[in-house]
Amino acid sequence: MLDNQIKQALRSIVGDAYFKDDMESLVTHSYDGTPMLQALPDGVIYPRDTSQVSAIMKVLSANRIPLISRGSGTNLCGGTVPVQGGIVMVMHRMNAILEVDMQNLTAVVQPGIITKKFIEHIENLGLFYPPDPSSMAISTIGGNIAECSGGLRGLKYGTTKDYVIGLQVVLASGEIMRTGGKLMKDVAGYDLTKLLIGSEGTLAVITEATLKLIPPPKFKKTMLAMFKDLYGAARTVSTIIENRIIPATLEFMDNPTIRVVDDFAKLGLPLDMAAILLIEQDGDPESVERDIERIREICQAEQADRVSVAATAEEALKLLTARRSAFTALARLRPTTILEDATVPRSKIAEMVMEINRIAEKHQVQICTFGHAGDGNLHPTATTDARNTEEIHRVEAAFEEIFEAAIQLGGTITGEHGVGLVKAPFLEWKVGQTGIAIMQGIKQTFDPLHILNPGKIFAKESRRRVVIDHA
Repeated sequence: MLDNQIKQALRSIVGDAYFKDDMESLVTHSYDGTPMLQALPDGVIYPRDTSQVSAIMKVLSANRIPLISRGSGTNLCGGTVPVQGGIVMVMHRMNAILEVDMQNLTAVVQPGIITKKFIEHIENLGLFYPPDPSSMAISTIGGNIAECSGGLRGLKYGTTKDYVIGLQVVLASGEIMRTGGKLMKDVAGYDLTKLLIGSEGTLAVITEATLKLIPPPKFKKTMLAMFKDLYGAARTVSTIIENRIIPATLEFMDNPTIRVVDDFAKLGLPLDMAAILLIEQDGDPESVERDIERIREICQAEQADRVSVAATAEEALKLLTARRSAFTALARLRPTTILEDATVPRSKIAEMVMEINRIAEKHQVQICTFGHAGDGNLHPTATTDARNTEEIHRVEAAFEEIFEAAIQLGGTITGEHGVGLVKAPFLEWKVGQTGIAIMQGIKQTFDPLHILNPGKIFAKESRRRVVIDHA
């Protein structure tokens, strides 16, 4: 609980209207997009600018009060749940595009701007910001940076870390630091910009970002390839890449996901397919046409049941929108939807999907799988009911085995959702004890009082590795 003196100090920084400790505000900020996780903060604060963030951190640091910075709360790893109480800092007031530099092809933005709003603004200027997380209609740029968000275009264009070239942050002490800038080359010391991207609010509070922009593609085409054989779909992904073709988008949906998405989006998809690949290529018209034709040949060689190319831009957009709505469609099935992510080398996609199916059957749980096939990032999604404790235990056991399977196939426990609270017990599986110790040392340097998003990334106790039974 905060004493009145601290509350008054915080109100004096932001104004009475922008510090809240009423029960409605506390409950509203006690959870994020992760199901079955909730913890009440002691207060919610809405800073206007970097100087206010700095002043807030000085008060919190002096009193050792936890701070959880937050955008729209769409993350799926419990990353913004205030598990140790403290103050939730909501960045939505800091939502300006401060500059678009047409000479350097950069933009400077505050963290609270909605990703889709920023992308639309940039596209209206004839430029392109590729990172496109499925949540971009509501997620913020600051949240994307904190989690190093990916998206459908990640295969060809990379993820958030590839477009953030400078940051302004406030440290736990209240000190303000800048990293990087409008530079394409900068090797002056350690790359603190890249270190802060994906740090999940545990090292500093992001208050400004300098983003790299690029010219937009001149032309694009979208294709659906439908397979009755799961391995044929997976082989197609590898063969496309082997042929030196890097599509802008290369997405995968298994049969249960196809059925749910079709019911939601009314696309008329064939419901007897084991898998569908959604493929988009962009670039110069001649190269796009050449790539699409070669991809069609590869799909047919891998026994695709049918291949179709979107006839219009509107049809293509409808297909991409349907894929982005996969989580929303699945969430309609049952009261609780647990969307996970695990990444494997793309040559192991078929094996990973088969493992997911085997594990789901073993534990008698319903898991649908979709994801970014081109970069090996899959999203096994369980539809369940949090009120059924016994079933939830089976779901948790299934996901533990899924993470283990990903590691055994040369993959990782998370490709884009982050570690947060949910994956913390499994982090040592991926990075080892030495990796954990180095990360803890970095945390200690940035945040010696451990007040920035405490309880995230580092588990009190690592989970024991499971032994997967293939019998």
